[in-house]
Amino acid sequence: MKFSATTLLVLLPLVSQAAAISVPRPRLSLRQDANEDFRRGRQEGGRNHNKNGKNTSTNKAANSASVAEVSGNNTSVTGISGNSTSVTGVSGNSTSTSVAGVSGNNTAAADGSADPQTSLTLDPRVIASGFAKDGQDVPTAGQVASLTSTNNFINFCLTVPNLPITNGKQITTGSCNPAPIGTIPSTDNMPSAKFTFPKNGGTVTANQQFTITMAINNLVTGHFVNADENYFAAPQQLNAQGQIIGHSHVVVEALSSIDQSTPTDPTKFAFFKVCPSVNISFMPKVSYRGVQGLNDVAVNGVLTAAVTSGLPAGAYRLCSINTCANHQPAIVAVAQHGALDDCVYVSHFSFYSR
Repeated sequence: MKFSATTLLVLLPLVSQAAAISVPRPRLSLRQDANEDFRRGRQEGGRNHNKNGKNTSTNKAANSASVAEVSGNNTSVTGISGNSTSVTGVSGNSTSTSVAGVSGNNTAAADGSADPQTSLTLDPRVIASGFAKDGQDVPTAGQVASLTSTNNFINFCLTVPNLPITNGKQITTGSCNPAPIGTIPSTDNMPSAKFTFPKNGGTVTANQQFTITMAINNLVTGHFVNADENYFAAPQQLNAQGQIIGHSHVVVEALSSIDQSTPTDPTKFAFFKVCPSVNISFMPKVSYRGVQGLNDVAVNGVLTAAVTSGLPAGAYRLCSINTCANHQPAIVAVAQHGALDDCVYVSHFSFYSR
């Protein structure tokens, strides 16, 4: 069939249009889709900053936008609840920010190149799946349900907004401490202690110097941190032999009589041997003598505490407080165990001069 030049000029545009209709347009790439979603999240309230060729997202969007399997130098914001933008499954040189319901510029690498101890993203490898169970699979009389969490209670302190973060301080009005418990020794390495002087029921001359001695086992003594700045501020740690790294204290409380049956007031004590960095003025009701450091390493398994001014005549209870380096009580592996500390009761702490 032959066509004139005029006819061809008319038909060619029509053929082109038909071809365009019959051949579907290629889909936008995943990255284009991701970028469109990311721009949409920005329009909804997020802010994007471009720095050093990488995208950093500060999310304030009213709703959450999720972009998956995005490659390239993009920001990864993971595990976020609340008003946020979530970008997951990111490959390449990525920056991951985890805010989990709180605001702030918390940035950490998600590609495994960052130090996990400085990363602000919860690593899935340390999530305790058992925390999601309330323990009531088989209800037991008197047993209550546990709190549960799928993120290691990482933001637990947000549930008590009326309390400040402990932040290494001794806050007498109460606080919430976000530090984890840390490493826990085996049952073979649980610490224990026993006073060797004075003995239970013993006597000591009133108002004269004497030395308390205590045998201690399975505690790496002599390790204490600044209790004004690092109180409860780090997890419990073990040495290479699996023993708790920490120190001990000795506290002496006055009793009304040796057979006193009412609970004592923990804010009042007659003597407390403690690290020198501790400021005991945080207990205004306290009367004390000879406060000094029980910070030395035990000699042949024995710790000593000199009560330099002695104590007035009366009845007293002496107790140890064995702790980690950051002053929290020692934590062990099982619920059923013997006492980790010791107490002795001294009759009248000697009304008599010997």
